[in-house]
Amino acid sequence: MRVAHGRAALAVEQHGETGPDVLLLHAGVTDQRSWRSVVDRLAGSARCVSFDARGYGLTTYDREDGWSPVRDALAVLDAVGVEQAVVVACSMGGRTALDLSLAHPERVAGLVLIAPAISGAPALTSDDVDEPVRQLDELIDAADEAGDLVEVNRLEAHLWLDGPLEAEGRVAGAARELFLEMNGIALAAVDPGAQADLEPAWPRLGEIRVHTLVLVGEHDLRHFHDRARHLTDAITGAEQRILPGVAHLPHLEDDLTTLDIIEEFVTGGW
Repeated sequence: MRVAHGRAALAVEQHGETGPDVLLLHAGVTDQRSWRSVVDRLAGSARCVSFDARGYGLTTYDREDGWSPVRDALAVLDAVGVEQAVVVACSMGGRTALDLSLAHPERVAGLVLIAPAISGAPALTSDDVDEPVRQLDELIDAADEAGDLVEVNRLEAHLWLDGPLEAEGRVAGAARELFLEMNGIALAAVDPGAQADLEPAWPRLGEIRVHTLVLVGEHDLRHFHDRARHLTDAITGAEQRILPGVAHLPHLEDDLTTLDIIEEFVTGGW
């Protein structure tokens, strides 16, 4: 379905009819298709709602300064009649989930955050970045400046899908093909406009009161591990799990441990 909001038509999918409501928020290098394994796992036990953010997937939009990912998420929840959802989110989607939890706590029943970004987090310094990551970043910047989006996409697959300290091509087959397709759309997308200013989440994480689970892949970038620990310390009762053998997008890797944890959390077993 399409949900009109502001100058966007948000591409939305619903799966399942019974059980708890789940809102899935994708990372900044994927789109809602990255959640297919999660949706399949929760079939019959939850109602899953996902959508493509502006600049991703099938969502269409005109430039609109002042738009908000949080307001887009609320528009989707309202359109499908969900009052409160467990939010499962990755990276960029994690930032939206945290901002949503702080701005509208009544709409969030719980949080599963996979390597979440956090609004207002301190800027990275050279000490936060391992040398292989710095080298990949430089190659990505050079390819971007040359207008070679195919090369940018290849390098970003190494960074985000394989893990920067792992061999390129660690994740192969359908998952890699889908990553390249999803990220290729995002790289070529037109700028949706400047986002609205929101109160940063970083200094307010202690205000979050819902059950929160923070997941981070063993092979993910070091600063995501650092921020996962900060989140776990800042949010009362939050728990953290390190996911062995995976990187930034464990659900796209069809990682069984990740799927088991999400299912257990959503269905009330965690």
